[in-house]
Amino acid sequence: MLRMVPLPVAGRISTLLIANRGEIACRIVRTARAMGISTIAVHTAPDAGALHVRSADSALEIPSYLSIPDLIDAARRAGADAVHPGYGFLSENADFAQACRDAGLIFVGPSPDAIRAMGSKRLAKRRVAEAGVPVLPGYDGEDQSEATLLREAERIGLPLMVKASAGGGGKGLRLVADAADLPAALARARAEAESAFGDGELILERALAAPRHVEVQVFGDAHGNILHLGERDCSVQRRHQKVIEEAPSPAVGADLREAMGAAAIAAARSVDYVGAGTVEFLLDANGSFYFMEMNTRLQVEHPVTEAVTGLDLVEWQLRVARGERLPLSQDEVTLEGHAIGARLYAEDPYDDFLPQAGRLLAWRPPPGVRIDHGLYEGAEVTPHFDPMLAKVIAHGTTRDEARQRLARALDALRVHGVVTNRAFLRRILDHPAFAAGEATTAFLAETRFERPAPPAEAMAAAAMALARPGWWSHGDPRVPIRLDGEAMRVGREDVEMSGERIVPPAAEVTIEGDTAWLDHDGETWRFAETPLGAAAARRDAPDTLIAPMPGLIVELAVAMGDRVEKGQKLLVMEAMKMQLELKAPGPGIVAELAVKAGDQVAARTLLARLELDA
Repeated sequence: MLRMVPLPVAGRISTLLIANRGEIACRIVRTARAMGISTIAVHTAPDAGALHVRSADSALEIPSYLSIPDLIDAARRAGADAVHPGYGFLSENADFAQACRDAGLIFVGPSPDAIRAMGSKRLAKRRVAEAGVPVLPGYDGEDQSEATLLREAERIGLPLMVKASAGGGGKGLRLVADAADLPAALARARAEAESAFGDGELILERALAAPRHVEVQVFGDAHGNILHLGERDCSVQRRHQKVIEEAPSPAVGADLREAMGAAAIAAARSVDYVGAGTVEFLLDANGSFYFMEMNTRLQVEHPVTEAVTGLDLVEWQLRVARGERLPLSQDEVTLEGHAIGARLYAEDPYDDFLPQAGRLLAWRPPPGVRIDHGLYEGAEVTPHFDPMLAKVIAHGTTRDEARQRLARALDALRVHGVVTNRAFLRRILDHPAFAAGEATTAFLAETRFERPAPPAEAMAAAAMALARPGWWSHGDPRVPIRLDGEAMRVGREDVEMSGERIVPPAAEVTIEGDTAWLDHDGETWRFAETPLGAAAARRDAPDTLIAPMPGLIVELAVAMGDRVEKGQKLLVMEAMKMQLELKAPGPGIVAELAVKAGDQVAARTLLARLELDA
């Protein structure tokens, strides 16, 4: 239960426009309503029925979540006093913050100058270094030519990180361990940064071996007060994007917390920071820490900080935006217990974390924990937004209590209709390294989580769920079904064990047409009744490359007749704001290219075919 701090109203926020969507928009609505503030949602046409639209007091349709003129116009038409940007989209866009100010609207966030100063990793790194904050050696110069970047990379040494200066969230970020890979990494990072942020500026930094990612929540007000609310450990990541976060960090003691907190406050003070912000650090095994970046907004992972402080950070944002002083001093900030949050993504963790899309057939949040989401049964998960679906947060008096409580919640969570990482999250929590608090940013890259094989009980349960009268009455007693595209056969003996028929519990199975989504022993299985068929089987052949999801073809790296080796890049797709390299499954010759750069393709579209070596 978050404690609301009673303070007199010093400003004028009676109507708040939320310039965002999904779970963060729903989250902001809850606090604003508790504070007596009326809320206005915005939405594009496909989001007209979204949960954040239903949750707000009123809603307006806009052409795009990224259109500053349309958002300002919506705020004016709705009679809003203030605009909350949430996170993502325009939350760290200085032009948007300035446009709100110019329109007489309160922007719930820092000043445009602070956003600009910290929005460039290149300039931010220089600024905080002058304030005494430790930084990693690297290159943050204005010369962005490839020749200069290659020369500077040689000076820094390998391994190194290539980073988009303007961005975050793992976009425009590449780890380079081999000099031969550097030109491609620079090109890919620049292209991804330009697509995601409209700015292809890059910086280079020395890479640490298996550091921890530890960030400090800071808050400032317009009266010159700045404090921190402890740290979060976000080391469990894939593709440099966070998967699990916790507060406090199991690697940070009282002395280190004080030192990191002081550095974070110094970074915030260097730009006269007002509002919620996060200063991110890399923590080396020897206890040294280095500035990564400052996020000038509310973080996705803010709930774990709320859980251990008992504070409502959105409430603090709104009060500070109204001109009020911070309600607590640094000495009054206390941390109680431990909190762990897991991010539920629409992705296949056993296929390079490829994003997924589909319609939610079943959605049942778990009891006893906090879950932030914007979902409902029937909602479409599209490839147009980030694949994060929800956050599940558990709090306990100890870290292990929080871990076990979160594990039970993930077991109870039901989500069918789109492939997610639910069971994968559960496996992370059970891993000895995570349970011991030893996971670093290298944890997921170094730990092999193989796709589990379906147990006989799950196959039998799926067969019973999909069975029609006479299903086993044909000549072949073993009837074909498929599991995520892989054909298998199930016979009568598989569903009759010890003389008893296995009947799946109705609450654990969702059926749509010829497909059954089944939860069994912590995993979610997707079975289909019908065989693949000749055409589909050909499409799933090992020499064929198909689109794993809807997306845009941004590059063809080969031509017809080219010889390729296993793992060689064939083409690049862009989906869910990320660029995905699709590679050759084995050595051979490019026999067919079915797409060209610029094509928008649907999931399972034929992209290329190879003649593989015998």
